[in-house]
Amino acid sequence: MTQKIVALVPMRHHSVRVPGKNYRPLAGKPLFHHIMRTLLAVPELADVLVDTDSPEVMAGLSEHFPTVKTLTRPEHLRGDGVPMNEILIHDTGAIEADYYLQTHTTNPLLRPETVSAAVHTFFDNIPEYDSLFGVTRIHTRLWDQLGRPINHNPDILLRTQDLPPVYEENSCVYIFTRENLLTRRNRLGYRPLMFEIPSIEAWDIDEELDFTVAETLFLQLNGEP
Repeated sequence: MTQKIVALVPMRHHSVRVPGKNYRPLAGKPLFHHIMRTLLAVPELADVLVDTDSPEVMAGLSEHFPTVKTLTRPEHLRGDGVPMNEILIHDTGAIEADYYLQTHTTNPLLRPETVSAAVHTFFDNIPEYDSLFGVTRIHTRLWDQLGRPINHNPDILLRTQDLPPVYEENSCVYIFTRENLLTRRNRLGYRPLMFEIPSIEAWDIDEELDFTVAETLFLQLNGEP
């Protein structure tokens, strides 16, 4: 692949809902180790860059993943309310690439083969699409906050598996250019492509329960550490 693709992984030291989430042990290893191993096994990626303000993460990367580049997050981008797109603008300005692939340390079940498939799917669909984002297919009856059906007719009780699917943005994979990011202040371009990721890989750690579920699934899929 002639285009240079760099993976970006933002990792804050502070976490509101799951304290110490990014470096907390999951299946015997700090959480961030799992996504590092995944990305380093993706041959299409030229580099992996971690943006962090965490001394624990920096030390762990230096010891266990010396080929991974680190970028110290500046103070003004460390607050809870800082939009991810502003962080990505900072990160893409620090390392040159034709395309950037962003994921999170909170996706420990994401497989290298899936990341590779996302890259190839995106390049197979240029120029029809200018960016890509990961989604999870959902077959269930959804309602809005006013009690109105979103994806079904309550008078026609279809089986959930027969409902037209809806898709959740799962934050596992984004592919974009710095040009679009600067123009739109958004990692999604004007014509984003949805890339479906198996639900078991898309499990995202956002709450304490997610940590328990992700660890249980990881051990079932990979065995004891």
